[in-house]
Amino acid sequence: MKLSIIISALTATVFFSGCKDYLDQVPNDRITIEEVFRKKASSEQYLANVYSYVPDLSNQWSDNPWLGNSDELDVTWTKYSNYALNLGNISAGTVLFDKWGNLYAGIRSATYFINHIDENVEILALNGQAQIDRYKAEARFLRAYFYFLVMQQFGPAVLVGDKELPAGATAADMQIPRSHYDTCVNYIAAELDAAAAVLPLRPMNNDQVSDAEYGRATKGIALAVKSRLLLYAASPQYNGNTDVATFKDKDGKPLISQTYDATKWARAAAAAKDVIDLGIYSLYEDVSGDPVKSLQGVFLQAWNNEQIFVRKSNGLSNWDVHCMPRSAGGWCGMAPTQEQVDAYFMNDGLSINESSNYSETGFTDVAGLSVYNMYINREPRFYAHITYNNSRFQGGNMQAMGTITFFVSSPNGKNGHPTDFSKTGYLVRKNVGTQTNDGSGGNGAKQNRPYVLFRLAEMYLNYAEALNESDPGNTDITKYLNLVRKRAGIPQYGEGASPLPVPGGQPEMRAKIRAERRVELAFECHRWFDMRRWKIVAQHMGDMHGMNVNRDGNDFYQRSVAATHLFRPAMYWFPISQYEMDRGKQIIQNPGW
Repeated sequence: MKLSIIISALTATVFFSGCKDYLDQVPNDRITIEEVFRKKASSEQYLANVYSYVPDLSNQWSDNPWLGNSDELDVTWTKYSNYALNLGNISAGTVLFDKWGNLYAGIRSATYFINHIDENVEILALNGQAQIDRYKAEARFLRAYFYFLVMQQFGPAVLVGDKELPAGATAADMQIPRSHYDTCVNYIAAELDAAAAVLPLRPMNNDQVSDAEYGRATKGIALAVKSRLLLYAASPQYNGNTDVATFKDKDGKPLISQTYDATKWARAAAAAKDVIDLGIYSLYEDVSGDPVKSLQGVFLQAWNNEQIFVRKSNGLSNWDVHCMPRSAGGWCGMAPTQEQVDAYFMNDGLSINESSNYSETGFTDVAGLSVYNMYINREPRFYAHITYNNSRFQGGNMQAMGTITFFVSSPNGKNGHPTDFSKTGYLVRKNVGTQTNDGSGGNGAKQNRPYVLFRLAEMYLNYAEALNESDPGNTDITKYLNLVRKRAGIPQYGEGASPLPVPGGQPEMRAKIRAERRVELAFECHRWFDMRRWKIVAQHMGDMHGMNVNRDGNDFYQRSVAATHLFRPAMYWFPISQYEMDRGKQIIQNPGW
């Protein structure tokens, strides 16, 4: 059998047999798999296949719910599962956006690689044990990351460890219970530490920094995942959450800690600081000094020093089209809510409830355009992230700067298309590559760029939040919060030009950090998880608002209900599918399902 046929067969095994049978053995053909692990190229392709399980988060309409099932965005199309999820049409029999099986397929594939890469005599002869060790560390990192993703969506995981089940494993062999959440955290953190100890500081090829290697695991990537892992573990959803006291294993032990432990916050703060102290990342700033260009460049300038972990292969060109207005050839459907619009600060650094610069009455002439005062004097992140009525835009099919309107009878309004219109009167502008020209069924240019999964600004905010909980009053809290605000072009707390008062106490600082996080990390798949880990989902879900897209003229500027995003307590975690429950008799279902 030719090597290419072997790889094709292996790839099919990895991708298609693994989606459901997450505890099954990887290979059925022992000769084929042994051949793969004797050859350098085939082993490297196997590892590349393990990387392919890193989710592509650019599709937030049919593949992922993290934006459209939060309070920051509404996906306009009812044909996708986001709509069903927001209506509450989910159960153990019908698990929408079910990532469980696919992630465990990735876990299983990574484990098999870890256990067999030492057999590759060709790599040993050409590159030595150091290359084997690096590849094994990459797989160890990926496995830990996949476990973390399981925990994000489902809570406590089934820890399989390094065990490979035999090809003829019986159902009885696969009865492995879920582990206590803290046990999972400690296991994953240790795996990430082990990987970080071996992985290079920068993407390397033959001891040289290599563009081709970007996206592969590094020490900073492993530590960044550990930072997010420990931040979540320290948060109210997992740290002394008595609301789920009845969520127990078969022996009656709670799967979520019932006792608050302040040291978890200290551990999370230290993990974030470890990433910062590597000294190889920096907040991206455009050479022009324009904050809006800096905020856009974080995502549009590939491989800049703020990006920590990225996915090179992605569907961002489709994200661009889904976010663009119809007048640019786009599909006009990724619609920020009024709740998210209201979260942005004013240019004086204050919230809309605190600032005297905010008004919801009247209009201001801006370059001959009548702009609603709600959109005047907002912070740079608002203008970098949001396309609003009578804002200026150039991209896609628009060869010159034009004005975007969402009135009912406007070029992008409800009357112009039965499905492709914003229900809120806004579109996402953040991370939209304006050079993409792929809408309306066209085959235009695509602005290829990596999808950013982790970046330095998050580490600053992780550190500030965890430090505020573990060591309130520490000056580093304000320091790192201010670094984010300074790059955003708004006044800082206690320093810089026109400083704002430093928040006076732990609760006030907590509120400021959360508000900053909501704006800085908007539309990056954080809000869904942040609301849950803070246990504030019920306060923010329900009716989502926007402008009145059923009206023209000034009647458009009325707060109106655009959609309803249902939430009930069971939805803190997704249900584990009934298929998996039937197979794994030791698995306890999540509360409420």
